[in-house]
Amino acid sequence: MEGAPVFEEFEPESDCDCPGCIHRRRAMTHALPVRQGGHPAAHGARRALVVAAAAGTVLGGGQVLPAVAAPGAGHHPVGPPGTAPVPPADEDPGAGPGPDSPQGDTSALHGVPGRPGSPGPTASAVRNTTRAQILARAQKWVAAKVPYNMGAYWSDGYRQDCSGYVSMAWNLGRNEWTGSLARYGVRITKNQLQPGDILLFHNPANPEKGSHVTLFGGWANAAHTQYVAYEQTRPHTRKQTTPYAYWSNASRYLAYRYKGVTDGATPGGAGPGTATRYPGAGSFGPGANNEYVTRLGKALVARGGARFYTTGPGPRWSEADRRATQAFQRAQGWTGADADGLPGPGTWSYLMTGKGRDIPRAASGGPQGGAPAYPGRGVFRPGQSSPSVELLGRQLVKKGFGRHYARGPGPQWSESDRRNVEAFQRAQGWRGAAADGYPGPETWRRLFA
Repeated sequence: MEGAPVFEEFEPESDCDCPGCIHRRRAMTHALPVRQGGHPAAHGARRALVVAAAAGTVLGGGQVLPAVAAPGAGHHPVGPPGTAPVPPADEDPGAGPGPDSPQGDTSALHGVPGRPGSPGPTASAVRNTTRAQILARAQKWVAAKVPYNMGAYWSDGYRQDCSGYVSMAWNLGRNEWTGSLARYGVRITKNQLQPGDILLFHNPANPEKGSHVTLFGGWANAAHTQYVAYEQTRPHTRKQTTPYAYWSNASRYLAYRYKGVTDGATPGGAGPGTATRYPGAGSFGPGANNEYVTRLGKALVARGGARFYTTGPGPRWSEADRRATQAFQRAQGWTGADADGLPGPGTWSYLMTGKGRDIPRAASGGPQGGAPAYPGRGVFRPGQSSPSVELLGRQLVKKGFGRHYARGPGPQWSESDRRNVEAFQRAQGWRGAAADGYPGPETWRRLFA
């Protein structure tokens, strides 16, 4: 009928050798139901629903029949019993090692083909993104503890299961499943894995058994037998140290790199690309304004440093960049010149390759609970006013070094502040310039310890 909507189905190339397409060709021959191993895109019932929606089928009472994405078959068996590695501080210690998490079918954002702003039922285009952006998106769900639900969609439109989570992190235009994610990536080896890549197991013979996907967040040990896995599983999104490649079916996971990654190793390459090379000390510090400052800031945000930024990160070096960098350096256990807030080759390498510990969450108390970051020497000078000055004063009083205060403490730096700091420094056994009453990074660290 002239003017009627036309149904178009995405057809991958006939020689595509990704797991999903191999299974699709088998399913086209045998016409199996989804729950028995059939590929969702080839299942007649689902196609009929989409055609009905495209044609605008009207039910009694003037209601239009919506096209509902039938859930695909995917199931992660519980992993074998054993002692799990100790998770980082921001993980859920009660989460089990092997999730029981089925997955949904391919669908548009929010699960409704044709919704305004959604790309429709056809495959989404590859969008350029960086590794820092991938991890930042993944971390948002970890921080929000998005509940696992294969039939639900989060506020960003992505399905709340393992493949929907990776679709979101990779910034795909629709929700994929384990049988279709591979077409958006390039196969890589274990040695080529970098943060933002995925480890995918799709069981084409029976997707209901074992199919799962995790986002690679970096190696957790030097032997490369454990890695940090971002994944959507019951009860909610988690980030956890995981055995390579997974708790079960480890030998069946394949590594893929998203085709749209614009930094890091090139597809099929053996090492990091020029984007991960240290640009030199001159690229950072007061007065610096360049793309490397932005890249540093985004990497710091992905590793837990978002609280230091009220705007940005951007290309102009700021105190927020220095404080976030210093917090990351201290999270690695570095002190002194190695934790001065200016990124050297080691700091840059850790951030660009996902190594080391993330910045701990802010909390009251000492460094173990996330002590406030040192605000810089310039805050503690005559005429300066800052919340950090009052914070310093209150901590001095708490530690028993507040006898020089006639009133306060307050945000305005005063001689009383200096004399109390000097008393604290002398109590550490310091003399001379080390006990001048002006707090440096080590005075600050010990005061809040």
